[in-house]
Amino acid sequence: MFKSLKPVLCGIFSLLAMGAHAAVPVKLGLNYPHSGEYREEGLMQKRGALMAIDEISAAGGVLDRPLRLIDRDSASQVDRARANVDALAAEGAAMLFGGSSSAVAIAASQQARKHDLLYFGTLTYSNDTTGKDGHQGLFRECYSAWMAARVLGDYLRQEHRDQTYFYVTADYTWGHTTEASMRAFTGTEKADRHQSVRVPFPGGRYHEIQEAMKRAAQSDAKVLVLVLFGEQMVHGMRIAQQLGLSERMQIVVPNLTLSMVEQAGPFIMAGVIGASPWTWNVPLQFDYPRGRQFVEAFSSRYRTRPSTSAASAYSIIYQWKDAVERAGRFDSAAVRQALEGHRYSLLKDEQIWRAFDHQNVQSVYAVRIKARDQVMKDEYRQNFFEIISVMSGEDAAPTLAQWQQARRDAGKPLQLE
Repeated sequence: MFKSLKPVLCGIFSLLAMGAHAAVPVKLGLNYPHSGEYREEGLMQKRGALMAIDEISAAGGVLDRPLRLIDRDSASQVDRARANVDALAAEGAAMLFGGSSSAVAIAASQQARKHDLLYFGTLTYSNDTTGKDGHQGLFRECYSAWMAARVLGDYLRQEHRDQTYFYVTADYTWGHTTEASMRAFTGTEKADRHQSVRVPFPGGRYHEIQEAMKRAAQSDAKVLVLVLFGEQMVHGMRIAQQLGLSERMQIVVPNLTLSMVEQAGPFIMAGVIGASPWTWNVPLQFDYPRGRQFVEAFSSRYRTRPSTSAASAYSIIYQWKDAVERAGRFDSAAVRQALEGHRYSLLKDEQIWRAFDHQNVQSVYAVRIKARDQVMKDEYRQNFFEIISVMSGEDAAPTLAQWQQARRDAGKPLQLE
């Protein structure tokens, strides 16, 4: 009798083992700022990622395996981000993503190459990310400083022609390339007329931002460009309000996010102009059903509107999932090939993972922060963004020739390696 049961029991145990193996989660590694100056953007990234993972796992997972998020706090520090990559790789992450500092995203992606892992940048706006520092293992979902400056430059040239600018800039790769792009596309390259002062990052102290803002107040500029992000931008705007700069200057914050506007407050931010690759009202205004669904689900789940970084993390996970399924396997080389040149629509109109630089080419928006009474009409009091200009990704992104020139100037190969 026992002999006759043995094949049956073996078969049952084999099926159970196969089922257990099939249910082993695929780990996705988020390297993000849980603390530090960009922590609010990091929180939004994690929320967007968790929502995507829950949705995908509930729908059957990726190649019949559920997803699981593992994460580490970068605190927007390069060395810490590199160590995080090693830790996440050791835990078995199948891919890595995150970053609200371009210096962190670039360093983390270089470390990920050593583990043969793809790295997806969420908030990393420096031109260098997919420019001189681009490589085969790095993809950027968001736009670049160049793309933001293109849409802003068109608008500002019309509305503030021949006016004097003053730049207050975070002293690292994102700040440097953003200021350079803004100068190029607004015709304000002459530093003797259009002055600039730099603020240390990370760790720029309040009094250093205050001194920079006082320098701006002492100038005769009509346009103040705050190339600051996260808490530094919030401090800068509060000081600008105290100095009365909003009343005599048009303030431009090249990269605006919901979290930054909310931290500073709609009264202080009203009238500020900036750019974004996505805001929560884009799918509602332009009728993108999948984007509208995301906004409604995210708002209901977290009791807040999603920011750009939430949408980016959410989109990255869905795009990675689709690439794995097209490739039929998880290995990085196959997923990379499935992504290169791929066109898709998810939360907005059509986007493409450009093959030659791994930049996500997409529509970009110039926005103005609405007056407080308009902001408060939203259920979550976050109706911040008035879209004042739209530019296609093809018009906004650097061309192949421009990209290759930047690589040539940096002594880098004219193709990704």
